[in-house]
Amino acid sequence: MSTTTFPASDPLTWKQADTDVHVATRAGEFAGFVEFDGTTHLVRDQRGLELGTFASLDDARDALEGAHAPEKPPLSFTFTLPRMLRRRPRRARA
Repeated sequence: MSTTTFPASDPLTWKQADTDVHVATRAGEFAGFVEFDGTTHLVRDQRGLELGTFASLDDARDALEGAHAPEKPPLSFTFTLPRMLRRRPRRARA
């Protein structure tokens, strides 16, 4: 199974699929949906995983947008090898 990822700069495009269902796409690919059950808005991502329930449609849309935000890369640090290990290896003598 392959997963397509899109940059966060591509905005979600919303369409109302039914009276109680709003579908999101990003760059033409399905990104998730919001379903209204009469009391709350249920948000599911592109894999169908539940992201939560919200009182308003705007909050539900924001939650789906936040779920697609890129993860921060791990912190990078500089590591220097000890001087002894930085030298070029010596050739073995015959």
